[in-house]
Amino acid sequence: MSLPEWAPEGVDVSVPNAARVYDYGLGGYHNFAVDREFAEQLIAAWPGILQVAHTNRAFLGRVVRWLAGRGVRQFLDIGSGIPTRGNVHEVVQAIDPQARVVYVDVDDVAVSHGQAILAGNPNAAALGGDLRLPAAILADERVRAQLDLDRPVAVLLVAVLHFIGDEDGPPGIVRELTASLAPGSYVALSHFTAVEDLGHEHDQVTKLYDRTPTSVRTRTREQVAAILGDLELVEPGIVPITAWHPDPNEPAEAEQRSVLGAVARKPR
Repeated sequence: MSLPEWAPEGVDVSVPNAARVYDYGLGGYHNFAVDREFAEQLIAAWPGILQVAHTNRAFLGRVVRWLAGRGVRQFLDIGSGIPTRGNVHEVVQAIDPQARVVYVDVDDVAVSHGQAILAGNPNAAALGGDLRLPAAILADERVRAQLDLDRPVAVLLVAVLHFIGDEDGPPGIVRELTASLAPGSYVALSHFTAVEDLGHEHDQVTKLYDRTPTSVRTRTREQVAAILGDLELVEPGIVPITAWHPDPNEPAEAEQRSVLGAVARKPR
């Protein structure tokens, strides 16, 4: 099988990848047949899952604009996926061209495409890294070259923690990330959660992901709060992503109860 020009050498196209499946769901083209086939299985199991992808992307944009409105100019997007519509750097650099963004992902396709689209942008970078190894991410010289950790940084963990098992200790990961950040830094996240009347659909999606290298799990509002630990939640707290600072200038979105969103601040 010949690979497209954007695909890094050696990429495994025999198993679906969460970042590429998400790219397909958002209408992107950096995915392979195995990803598209898997995505169609997800859609068949839960027709509303495409809405989840789009509302999650809209949540990310609102979070970045909200943070920028509070003076944040440094963003570390871990588990960023494949850059597609509404990239973090596009949103924040439209507000301040000098704002700095680092994308981190474990998927080679996400990293290589990110590097390609950021060529010529001195204030943004994309690199490989594993959220389960936060110290390695923060110590990376490319992160240090872009971000001043003595000033506030917004860490974005959007639609990634539900791929991290309890055995890897999500609360500890967030503690380790924020321990090295300046007071006044933020953590923003979205996370898959169980909804009683969608139990069958959620169960089918979970079983499908169990056949891939990245199993997915739901967590409750209380479990998400535990992940954020001692960070200070900003209003309105941990809520469905469509309820987190909806944009009055945009058409109202149908409520998305299957994904929780929150932003929390490291105390000064």
